[in-house]
Amino acid sequence: MKTILTKASLLATIAAVVMACGGKETKKTEAAATEETVASKTKMLDIEKPQLTFGFIKLTDMAPLAIAKEKGFFEDEGLFVSVEAQSNWKNVLDRVIDGQLDGSHMLAGQPIAAGAGFGRQAKLVTPFSMDLNGNGITVSNDVWSKMKPNVPADSEGKPIHPIKADALKPVITEYKNSGKPFKMGMVFPVSTHNYEIRYWLAAAGIHPGMYTADNVQGQIDAEVLLSVTPPPQMPATLESGTIYGYCVGEPWNQQAVFKGIGVPVTTNYDIWKNNPEKVFVMTEKFVADNPNTAIAVTKALIRAGKWLDEPSNRPEAVKILSMSQYVGAPEGVLANSMTGTFEFEKGDKREMPDFNVFYKYNATYPFYSDGIWFLTQMRRWGQIPETKSAEWYGETIKDIYRPDIWKKAADLLVAEGQIPAADVPETDGYKPATTDFIDGTSYDAKDPIGYINSFSIGNKD
Repeated sequence: MKTILTKASLLATIAAVVMACGGKETKKTEAAATEETVASKTKMLDIEKPQLTFGFIKLTDMAPLAIAKEKGFFEDEGLFVSVEAQSNWKNVLDRVIDGQLDGSHMLAGQPIAAGAGFGRQAKLVTPFSMDLNGNGITVSNDVWSKMKPNVPADSEGKPIHPIKADALKPVITEYKNSGKPFKMGMVFPVSTHNYEIRYWLAAAGIHPGMYTADNVQGQIDAEVLLSVTPPPQMPATLESGTIYGYCVGEPWNQQAVFKGIGVPVTTNYDIWKNNPEKVFVMTEKFVADNPNTAIAVTKALIRAGKWLDEPSNRPEAVKILSMSQYVGAPEGVLANSMTGTFEFEKGDKREMPDFNVFYKYNATYPFYSDGIWFLTQMRRWGQIPETKSAEWYGETIKDIYRPDIWKKAADLLVAEGQIPAADVPETDGYKPATTDFIDGTSYDAKDPIGYINSFSIGNKD
């Protein structure tokens, strides 16, 4: 009897295994069929240049490039991409212009300045916006100890955010009275960081300095001396006392917290909510010679942005970015801002789900209005030395920002079932006027002159 039962049990077990395997095979077949359906809708572009080399700086917001490569999105488009870290933003710009790089992660202001006549001039184009937000302003522990008494606190004694530069103003006065110039760092003259720290300071009545043909450091009439420091060197420069604070992207604000050498006091989400940050840039000639390649690259990057904005994917993204060939920072430092939080004073970690945005809110679309904001800041601070007409702003940006390339890429992704049609904005390239700035000033890209003239500090037209 036992033998019969044992055999019966064995047969039942075998049957269960067979059924389970059959179930798995069925699921595999269904998954394969789904992939085949998507593939059948995919229109493989005739790629003019499949072998590509792209550059980046070691910052969290280079993530779309790392993800497009590591998750196979470039290969899906028939592209074989090398992604190489660069030493500084000038090197990035020069190597793209000179053709050593086919494209690169770049400061939003770089292609704009190149087309508007500030710094090295070249015809560059932006078909893809890499992210929103992602920067912070950090000060040394000594400066924070002097600022903190000027910052309103909640019932638990925690600083109330956003922290305005009004809290820094008496500290700057103290340094001035003791004969010490107040020095802060930013990453490049046409970086978002430069314009953000200037905006933050000027909103509190602190003059960040003007640019002229004879003063390319932008320190005319400055109460705060701003200088260029490459992002990975920011914490060490702060620790050495060369600068007393800086504006930079992640992970270099959180690195100051982890090392115990400084305190982030605000983020660019509070300076300008959901502001554009980095862009992907190619030369106009590359796009003209390789139009399908440009579209394919944009497709892969849009998919990477979408993947990144799935919260469940962020831990994997942190692991990828921590690899030495990408950002190379510890996972804990990267996770502090990449997984929906941001740490200010040591132990004061706050929820900040939109600190890094790669896809939501049409983050990947290159809006003309975003580009025009950079032009207004170049004019405000003297990098564009002469008055320009309102029409000039719109005409200039339309040669640089290329939503037509983005739209072709996005429409193909919709047809392939990779993104929903609702994610393709119906727009003339201009966002509505907004007051989402730390000082509440209204920005309307269709009235750039009025916007420039609305500020008490800076050029007037």
